Amino acid sequence: MQIYLNRNRILQTVTGTALAIATAAAAQAPTTPAPDQAPAPAAAPAAPTWSVGPMDLSGLIDGYYSYNANRPSDTANGQINDLYNFNDKTDQFSLSEARLTLNHDPDPVGAHIDLFYGRTNTLVNAGGEGNYIEQAFLSLKPPKAKGLELDFGKFVTSAGAEVIESKDNWNYSRSLLFAWAIPYFHFGLRSSMPVSKSETIGVQVVNGWNSVTKANGGVTVGLTSAYVKPKYTWNLNYYTGPENPNTQNGYRNLIDTTLLLTPTANFNAYINYDYGQNRDAMAAQGDTALNHWQGVAFAVRQQLKGGSALAARGEFFHDMNGFSTGTAQELKEVTATYEYKWAEGMFTRLEYRRDWSDVPFFHKGDTAMVDAQSTVTAGFVAFFGPKR
Repeated sequence: MQIYLNRNRILQTVTGTALAIATAAAAQAPTTPAPDQAPAPAAAPAAPTWSVGPMDLSGLIDGYYSYNANRPSDTANGQINDLYNFNDKTDQFSLSEARLTLNHDPDPVGAHIDLFYGRTNTLVNAGGEGNYIEQAFLSLKPPKAKGLELDFGKFVTSAGAEVIESKDNWNYSRSLLFAWAIPYFHFGLRSSMPVSKSETIGVQVVNGWNSVTKANGGVTVGLTSAYVKPKYTWNLNYYTGPENPNTQNGYRNLIDTTLLLTPTANFNAYINYDYGQNRDAMAAQGDTALNHWQGVAFAVRQQLKGGSALAARGEFFHDMNGFSTGTAQELKEVTATYEYKWAEGMFTRLEYRRDWSDVPFFHKGDTAMVDAQSTVTAGFVAFFGPKR
């Protein structure tokens, strides 16, 4: 199954949404109490809800300016920050993404659609399948199924400590593990089921990594677990299935786990570990070559007074065979991020990041290659929706 959406369709959707909201607002008239009744006490203002029919609306605009001390040229590598994904363009203002989300929680049937445009869409949908769509799935939550939920369609992966939307992460740039160790999305069927007051488990049967359709015909199976306590959350995910093109020989396996610590309302920390392997397609003919990659990331976040916050991240990533990054190397990175919240639904992040490799991997100028890279990025994010 392939999903396509062009720019005209997006414009038609946004225009139709705006007209529907305006029509609904015009049709509402304030009510007044009867003459013999005293007016009720004024209630606290409710959070704004943007909706069209049964679908709640939310959205965001995410832009940035990045400076790279290596000054890589367009000739060298397309003028990008090596190893970055969604904020990779350097020495210029760039649009990371513009997003519109339509959501209806299952009752018992629901639906969720994320439309996005910008550099994030270009990299997530690099193969062109489902272009401009991050997620599009239907949900079913039978009322007597003890919390079981089934989703079918395109949805983001359960792996990783970070997500595609920068507003829901602690740092502005994504980690090496997010960019190089795990997939972005899957297409297929997933389930989730609470088995206790603390744990929810799930099974996924999908078309592999970052694929709406597959050439090899094999499915990937995912097993998920989320164990939630007041002071910590432990997530564990496992994916396995054939990922080599045009053959079902050779499986790809991923183990992903994150321990999130929430000791206070203002201080959080996490540790994220990933181990992946991909066996060569010729394994059935005696080739036992196995590609490995693994890494670990640590991060902390401290909420300050006055709408400010500080976050830091450090990580190590070993691409043993060069399967993920294209070069066999050991990588390290440290990131420090300052966040200032201007108003509800609007904030700025200022970030410094440095990456190292044990080989000359980073582009400098037109032709030079060096073993490190330093960047400074200012990110600007504004968003709206029923839940902020």
